[in-house]
Amino acid sequence: MNERTKKLIISFAWAAAITVLCAVGLFRKPELWVEDELFQRPEAVPGDIVIIGIDEKDIAEFGYYNTWDRSIMASALEALASDPERRPAVVAIDTTYAGTIKDKPEGDKRLVDAAAELGNVITATQATYGTKTTFGSATVIIDDFAVLNYEEPFEELKEVTTQGHINAMYDEDGVVRHALLYVEPEGRRVYSMQFEAARMYALQKGYDVQLPPTNSRGQFFVPFSAKPGDFYDGVNLSMLINGEVDPSYYEGKLVLIGPYTTGLQDSYNTPIDKGQMMYGVEYQANVIQCILDAKYKQEAPDYFQIGALFIICFAFCVFCYDRKLRFTIPAVLVGEFVAIGISLWLYSVGYITHALWIPLGLFILFIVSVASNYIRAAIERQNVTRTFERYVAPNIVNEILKEGTDSLKLGGKLCDIAVLFVDIRGFTTMSERLSPEEVVYILNQYLSMTSACVERHQGTLDKFVGDATMAFWGAPIADDEAVYHAALTALDIIKGADELSAKLKAEVNEEIHVGVGVNFGPAVVGNMGSERRMDYTAIGDTVNTSARLEANAPGGTIYVSRAVADALKGRMKCVPLEKPIKLKGKADGFEILSLIGPEE
Repeated sequence: MNERTKKLIISFAWAAAITVLCAVGLFRKPELWVEDELFQRPEAVPGDIVIIGIDEKDIAEFGYYNTWDRSIMASALEALASDPERRPAVVAIDTTYAGTIKDKPEGDKRLVDAAAELGNVITATQATYGTKTTFGSATVIIDDFAVLNYEEPFEELKEVTTQGHINAMYDEDGVVRHALLYVEPEGRRVYSMQFEAARMYALQKGYDVQLPPTNSRGQFFVPFSAKPGDFYDGVNLSMLINGEVDPSYYEGKLVLIGPYTTGLQDSYNTPIDKGQMMYGVEYQANVIQCILDAKYKQEAPDYFQIGALFIICFAFCVFCYDRKLRFTIPAVLVGEFVAIGISLWLYSVGYITHALWIPLGLFILFIVSVASNYIRAAIERQNVTRTFERYVAPNIVNEILKEGTDSLKLGGKLCDIAVLFVDIRGFTTMSERLSPEEVVYILNQYLSMTSACVERHQGTLDKFVGDATMAFWGAPIADDEAVYHAALTALDIIKGADELSAKLKAEVNEEIHVGVGVNFGPAVVGNMGSERRMDYTAIGDTVNTSARLEANAPGGTIYVSRAVADALKGRMKCVPLEKPIKLKGKADGFEILSLIGPEE
């Protein structure tokens, strides 16, 4: 599979995963929160709707609400009708009057008469919803949105008023964002109090209202115009009854009368302000304002949004694949702003979109691309490191990775190092009598053994030259025990050569013997060569001397300089040669010793 095909498959998979997660509603709650923040904005209300609240002062004056005589509401309606020339256009009472009160029939009659006199009163009905199962001859129909019970005003009041239901439905997160346009008890359709109030008010003003677009359950989205308290001017029922309200306050307007205190348990969580509950009468006012303004919104088709989400996520994933942050960060920021801007524009022209889908999808894919690029780079780095370590000592690789590109510049520094050389005695002669395959096999076994010994004692494996191995200690990582580690390595190599020789004797009928030379002193260590091809190595007299010590060491022996012997004094046994030899390039008196092993 080529890289392009791999990129397309991965992008398709991620785009499909994001699309499915969004489509099944996994992010529904945060999505609703984002839509509330984007779409629900308070506006200046025109003042056509006024609220007369039933608040704590009314309860203090008239007693607990459930004990009220209906003559109290009748008094309020009578006050509104007191000046025939200055009456409200519509009065909607957000409370139910189911059944008559047998011991106080005068209150019921007074309420009926007041409503009839005013002539423009809307009274509340309420449906109770639940699950209803209908058994047919061959089918079972389960309706989980069936009207189980329906409350209406008592018959006399019903005849002189218009009815509208006051049901409110929560969304899945417990917030009221929609209004229920109608209920259908026993097959007849009853519109909401909000719609009836708006319709009656519009007729009074000489125009008609439009039916809002609804879903299968008769619900429509409500763009709230006002926050809790914005519609309310502090006018309560007792003020109206006591004549403290000037008719100019309600003249020609739509009047809502309803509970306005927490004790009456008529409040809702709304998207316009989740920090404060909205009383039911204020919710009614917001819905009425929406209908009067015909600010209807409808859900954009899901299939269109799902398709757009998949295409955008796929394209973004392809773009971000293996691309640097300086390209992906601007891309995700631009994508987020454009997506939100388009959602706001569509909302302004009447369409509600899943505003979180595309921004969230782009953000998730951005995080995924950053993580995958990092992981991919880490894997590639690890692969390069492993490959590099086959050619360069691991500690050199680590130093390069730690110091960055500065460590790859030509140059070196002078430092004291211990240098070791080792090679096979008689290797050329051996090579002449063996096949090339056998030579390579023996050489690889031997070089693997020497390199393992060097690494085991924290040495820097410099290079292989034919059958020779060069290593040093003290660079690039400082080592206070450089000489001791070099000596341990030399002893391990001699032991390892003996073991390898026994193995080769059994396999190819050949034996190997190695000579080792170790020296200690100053050398220049660093990157040598050219800008295009360099080698991390050590140069100087200390290195040359170590090579000559190894060249003179018989098989199975380790030659060291006096500097090495002095550094090992008390820890390793070194003895002078029985027959001193003179090294090329060294003056008389340069002492060579043989490393025997650890002191007893």
